[in-house]
Amino acid sequence: MFVKDKMSVDLVTVSPETNVLEALELMRENKIRRLPVVENGKLKGMVTQLDLLRISPSPATSLSVFELNYLLSKMMVKEAMTSDPIVVAADATVEEAALIMRDHQVGGLPVVQDDKLVGIITETNIFDAFIESMGLRRAGIRLSIEVPDHPGVLAKITQIIYQFKANIISLATFAGVREGEAQIIVRIAELDSVEELISELEKQGYQVFHVAKLA
Repeated sequence: MFVKDKMSVDLVTVSPETNVLEALELMRENKIRRLPVVENGKLKGMVTQLDLLRISPSPATSLSVFELNYLLSKMMVKEAMTSDPIVVAADATVEEAALIMRDHQVGGLPVVQDDKLVGIITETNIFDAFIESMGLRRAGIRLSIEVPDHPGVLAKITQIIYQFKANIISLATFAGVREGEAQIIVRIAELDSVEELISELEKQGYQVFHVAKLA
């Protein structure tokens, strides 16, 4: 799954000269928390709601509402934006984008292609990709299986599932609680013989430690 498949393309942008009040209003109207800053078609920076609030006068100020609005109308986005923001390519994988966002502790990345802003990918887009890839909205049965962490185990697990004609919706592997072990989380479509499947898995030496039916 690639960034271009999950990014938002209906972009709301501002220029470096946009005033803070206008930028905040755009965020409020569009229910977003960040805006790409663009000038002459090129990405110049990113500005978040928090960035704008940081440069705004404190609510505890003695200034009147009129004075506050006047000051905010004179403050420009360029005073608060992050210049040369971290970006991601449109053909990068969603996993790469997630790692960049996590490592740099940012909630969204501008997506560029040939030096042009083509989209933005946010933590919400990443969550949507995770939900889709894990089949979380599809009904079925979730099996959590503890297995030895060595080559060939995954093939054996899927072969057993195949013997029961079960359709695998999604599959993920995680490190086990103990060294030398791993956990396999597999979601399968509804299956009448699920108890027999679990019994066969355990007969082969794999511990099914959690079962959940997903509506």
